[in-house]
Formats: sequence, C-alpha cells, structure tokens
Amino acid sequence: MTRVLIIDDDEAMRRMLRFRLKDAYEIIDTLSPKEGLILALQHKPDAILVDLMMPAHTGFEICQTLASLSFTQLIPVFVISGAPKAIYKDFCDALGAQCYFEKPIDFNLLQSRLAAVLAKDHENRRKEPRIRLRVGLKLRGRDAKENPFETLIFTENVSGRGFACGLTVPLVRNAVVEVFLWIPAAHRFTGEARLAWIKCPETPEQLCGFEFLVEPREWIF
Repeated sequence: MTRVLIIDDDEAMRRMLRFRLKDAYEIIDTLSPKEGLILALQHKPDAILVDLMMPAHTGFEICQTLASLSFTQLIPVFVISGAPKAIYKDFCDALGAQCYFEKPIDFNLLQSRLAAVLAKDHENRRKEPRIRLRVGLKLRGRDAKENPFETLIFTENVSGRGFACGLTVPLVRNAVVEVFLWIPAAHRFTGEARLAWIKCPETPEQLCGFEFLVEPREWIF
C-alpha cells in the first residue's frame, strides 16, 4: 500500500489526517521533526505531509533537509500550515514542496491533490532500480533560451537507462542533451538523453531526471 508520513506536533490534526487518509494509504506519523526525518530515511514514504510551524525545527528546515538527501529528494512534500498561503507558499515552492494547504484543511482537495501527485509520481518511476554510485558526467546541449551550454556534474542516482542530477542550467521538459562519461583525461560519449522530469525549476535546488533515447554505450552497467 502507498505510504504517507505525517510530521505535525498537533495531535488532533494528526488524528484527523489519519482518519481521512487511512483507507487509501498506510499512515506513519510523528509529532517530532527529528523523528520525522529518521522515519523518512527508514521507510522512504511515497509522500510526506509536514506542518510548517513546530517547536525546535520548522517545516522549512524539514523541506530543505529532505531535498538535500539523495534518499528522500524525490519524495513529494505537502505543507500544511495555519500561516496564510500568501506569506509562505512561494518560499515553500522554492524548497520543492508540491502543495501548500492552509488550516483548516480542505480535506477533499488534499485527497485529490495527493492522489494526482502520487499517480504522476508512479508514472515517472523507473522500470529498473537505481543505485547509489558517484559518477562524473559532461552534459552538452541548449538551454531554455536555445543558448548552447556545456557543464560538468556529479550524480549519485543512476540506472541502466538514465540518471538524476542537480543542474543549474535552465531547461525545458523533453530537452535533449549529449551525455559523456567523465573519466580521467577523457570524456567518452555515452548517448543522448531527454529531460523526463524536473523539480524546483530555475532555482539553486533544481533537480533533473534524464532518460537515454536509445540504449547507452560506454555506460556504467
């Protein structure tokens, strides 16, 4: 069953979220932001609901930490808060949050958004497992404004037919880049890859997922 982690110091809110979501999802919850990060690493939930204002740690810090860890950076995060959306939503978006819900929560909207994001996430999931292996790559192509670029990056998220990496170059969905395996004293052409998905576009936290157009050569598998 799809697993959802709730991080909120309000027991009544956690109880209400459990009640509204338990029929569709396996629920894990905690009042502690610190324990929430541990649970995210241990259970790797399919989605995380996090309160914005909590003692000791804020939802901002939770979002930032989840986005910085390779094991959790692809998990969609939903912010729930008593603070007005107009004040914090843009900042949460920049940290990679999928949605922002003000309290009192519109549970019907939350359930529909959660279902839509998780359905899309499952569509984008790889057909083969990815492994943690630090690989240097050179990417070459054209950015969102059709300007040529060439950049060197490292990734620790690779599979037989693709990879995910942080990238500061602005790109549009389905952009195609040339990929070279970066090894000492040489750059070996691997193949062309398209931008399959993108998170936090045009921000310092931009994360891109690439899929090779054809079976790659000179690859790590």
